[in-house]
Amino acid sequence: MRQRFLTHQFMICLACFVSLGCGLAIGTKPTPAVAALSEAADVATEAKVKIANLAFDPPTLTVKVGTKVTWTNHDEVPHTVTSTTEPRLLKSPTLDTNDSFSHVFKEAGTYKYFCKVHPKMTGTVTVK
Repeated sequence: MRQRFLTHQFMICLACFVSLGCGLAIGTKPTPAVAALSEAADVATEAKVKIANLAFDPPTLTVKVGTKVTWTNHDEVPHTVTSTTEPRLLKSPTLDTNDSFSHVFKEAGTYKYFCKVHPKMTGTVTVK
């Protein structure tokens, strides 16, 4: 009798689990809540670097693979975002005030860059 009771409870729990979309059969669609969580996990993260006072802020940045980094020029003078090594992974056009440049980092590594107009302006993005 006790075993039948436990089996019945197990079946109720299993039915709840499946109805929430957690135990999907092949070819079935997830519930909207499960789909939303999956989509949120797929969205790449973003990071921002401010160009101001003849400096990159922050000068060093650590991000995950797949992160989109956007540099925005807040100075009154033009700047670039240019890789220090060839071939240049980062090669922005000249950025005027309020212009932006973005890059999605697809591989782990350390990426050093500078401003071609002001070569003493440097920065580093570390991708893990």
